[in-house]
Amino acid sequence: MKAALCKAFGDPTDPNIIVIEDIAEPEPGPHQVVLKVGAAALNFLDTLTVQDKYQIKPGLPFSPATEVAGRIDKLGSKVIGHAEGDRVLANINFNGAREKTLAEAAQLIPVPDDVPDEIAASVSVTYGTAFHGLKDRADLQKGETLFISGASGGAGLAALQLGKLIGARVIAGASSAKKLAVCKDHGADDLVNYSEEDLKDRLKALTDGNGVDVIFDCIGGNYAEPALRAMAWQGRFLVVGFAAGEIPRIPLNLLLLKGCSMIGVFWGVFRSREPERHRAGMEQILEWCSSGALKPHIGAEFPLEETGKALALIASRQSTGKIVIKP
Repeated sequence: MKAALCKAFGDPTDPNIIVIEDIAEPEPGPHQVVLKVGAAALNFLDTLTVQDKYQIKPGLPFSPATEVAGRIDKLGSKVIGHAEGDRVLANINFNGAREKTLAEAAQLIPVPDDVPDEIAASVSVTYGTAFHGLKDRADLQKGETLFISGASGGAGLAALQLGKLIGARVIAGASSAKKLAVCKDHGADDLVNYSEEDLKDRLKALTDGNGVDVIFDCIGGNYAEPALRAMAWQGRFLVVGFAAGEIPRIPLNLLLLKGCSMIGVFWGVFRSREPERHRAGMEQILEWCSSGALKPHIGAEFPLEETGKALALIASRQSTGKIVIKP
């Protein structure tokens, strides 16, 4: 079978860092299944993994893509509750960009028949992170104001859509007019181009000086502190990621003055520590996808042979929505 392999750590903007090779088909362990991959989704974390900068460090060679959806091809000897041919999604940490891959049976989430593979493969990391952050961590309420940095990316658009479903007023932040147009198309109430506007002043102006209730920060870097300075009394600042490349140093007196909270959102650990809550959240997300209430944005689809090109697109911060590989 064919697989997109990272055989040496390197620059993810180099499309040649990933090579396509034939490898042996996997055999499941007792509690595993073999999935025939219908779609695999890439995330910013994949660009870190190929640089050996992510928390999870696979041995070489490995395939990028943590999210997969497809059909069960083979069952391990002790797997119960699943059958060959079942449509499922799974988050597998790595090795998604190949024709077949292994998944732990405990990770599998059934996929409704009317949710296509490319959508099912796109929801676990981004929508799982957004749901966990907005509901489990911030308890976002109807009528509150939500600001999202990096709002045109995968996690950002997920937070935008879920924020609207919850009933919040959503302010989308991004670094270009093109990215903000995507946010507007997905329901953002207000827009902030923080490459051209003073972020704190713009957020204050949009909220009549009151500030925002919840910040969903995917970017970090130099944007985190100005956003925090525009936070409402007893607001909640969600630390989601650092796509700008720099981990900010926050003056803690700002939390005191605003009576606000900074809250970490680490979905990967959450799903392993609280699997039942994670499963319930994913089932809700898939139900929304099935009903049409939630429409994940697929920014681009690539064949397996162009996995390196797809990864470079994310690393260069030119992508919007989810980038999907179709083996």
